[in-house]
Amino acid sequence: MSHCKRRPVSGQLARIGAHAESADAYTMFNLLTGPRLLERVEAALPPHRERLFPPTEALAMFLAQALWADGSCQHIVNQVALKRALGGLPRCATDTGAYCRARSRLPEQMIADLTRGTGALVSGDAPGWWRRQGRQVRLVDGATVTLADTEENQAEYPQPRSQRPGLGFPMLRVVVLMCLGSGALLDAAIAPCEGKGSDEQSLLRTLLDALQSGDILLGDAFYPTYFLLCELVRGGVDGVFEQYGARRRSTDFTTGERLGERDHLITLSRPKKPEWMSQYEYDQVPATLTVRELRAGGKILVTTFLDPKETSKRAVAALFRYRWHVELDLRNIKTTLGMEHLRCKTPEMARKELWVYLLAYNLIRLLMAQAALLADQIPRQLSFKHSVQVWMAWQHGCVNPHDGAAILTLLILIAEPRVAHRPGRTEPRALKRRPKPFPLLMQQRDAARAHIRAHGHPKKQR
Repeated sequence: MSHCKRRPVSGQLARIGAHAESADAYTMFNLLTGPRLLERVEAALPPHRERLFPPTEALAMFLAQALWADGSCQHIVNQVALKRALGGLPRCATDTGAYCRARSRLPEQMIADLTRGTGALVSGDAPGWWRRQGRQVRLVDGATVTLADTEENQAEYPQPRSQRPGLGFPMLRVVVLMCLGSGALLDAAIAPCEGKGSDEQSLLRTLLDALQSGDILLGDAFYPTYFLLCELVRGGVDGVFEQYGARRRSTDFTTGERLGERDHLITLSRPKKPEWMSQYEYDQVPATLTVRELRAGGKILVTTFLDPKETSKRAVAALFRYRWHVELDLRNIKTTLGMEHLRCKTPEMARKELWVYLLAYNLIRLLMAQAALLADQIPRQLSFKHSVQVWMAWQHGCVNPHDGAAILTLLILIAEPRVAHRPGRTEPRALKRRPKPFPLLMQQRDAARAHIRAHGHPKKQR
């Protein structure tokens, strides 16, 4: 999936204009009420009576919270109250109680299904030239998210054991399955960071139904275990992963069937039955598995592409380099959209908030895919943060969002800047600007308040 050369802006505008004139603007660009998404929303809505904030309105406000830099309930309620007043509608109070109750009535499963459905819509409608060698490439990776420090959140998603009680934050783990071509999120699995079934391999196993025969899965060193590779082979899915630690240290390219320089086939034997696997499931796993190991780019890779004539060592290494996109996607979700810390006070609402962030991400990806398609580009060449900024400004300032000229302007603005192609980019994980010199809170907040009342604030550090 090589990056296209930068094309003249005038030619790009002409192509977008030609496409836009022949497109059904209302159907194509009204993201929340387009027919295909509307059917999913209506089918998933719980029974409800007419309220100030019906489910569709509450969901739309929840999504707006995920996109606004100020993600507070008060901010979004203020926005709605002002919009109603300017639109001549009956006034609504700026108290957040009604909106918070409306959010709590939204079913978590509905938001999750909408997220998966939107991801399938974006990925399924992607043209063939967005694929890799005619095949869909999927990316998998995990991340952690902190929650509001409440007793309910701590009980279900406890803070790391290394942190003293009262000084840490509840933490959950999420594993995501992404589409390389469109950047859409296909599915996600959520669990605590500790306990049975909370590791990334276990969470990925719950997402395997989202893969289809012929797909290619790329992942880091957490995933290439014997049982997972067997699952992929049985489902007709090829995988490319970095070799995990124990195997990496014992890799010997002088053994097995030699395919080339530091490139060979080896046959693995079935390990002992793990505790999480039933005896019936274990009996279905083949006794041996042949995989390919190779060294490229300073990494040892393990893959199910066994034929070096069909997939050369260089092709496998080039394919694995695309895995980095999932790191960028998670950065877009956590940093650009602000999902690093969830605000909701209970586990159920925190999970809803997480799924709303993922749904908002997919809706932006849907918009980017449409802009990229009309501009004859691939979505990975467009900036996610720029698209969010343009979309929010367009929503805020556009008088008639269904107007064809306004939609054309939106697409032009989204498709104009390009993300540079920077293979092998390396940056230090360090900050140049120092944070404000406040010490870390090393005791429970109640105790810290009592100490301040008794002794005053400590002197500023220099």
